[in-house]
Amino acid sequence: MAQISLTFEGVDDAELINRITTALMMVEGVESAEVGRHGADVEGRVRREALIEALASLKVKVR
Repeated sequence: MAQISLTFEGVDDAELINRITTALMMVEGVESAEVGRHGADVEGRVRREALIEALASLKVKVR
């Protein structure tokens, strides 16, 4: 199982953190996701691009 770290900006409230967590957990292959204001650590068998795509609808800028 791989760990992928994502760094993002513009996340400043708990509601958005919860929505990001839900979006990441819905991606096939994700086993766990720990999300904070500045980024996320995701474990599972998943491509980084799939995680970024999952966050596109939330308008979260991933670096």
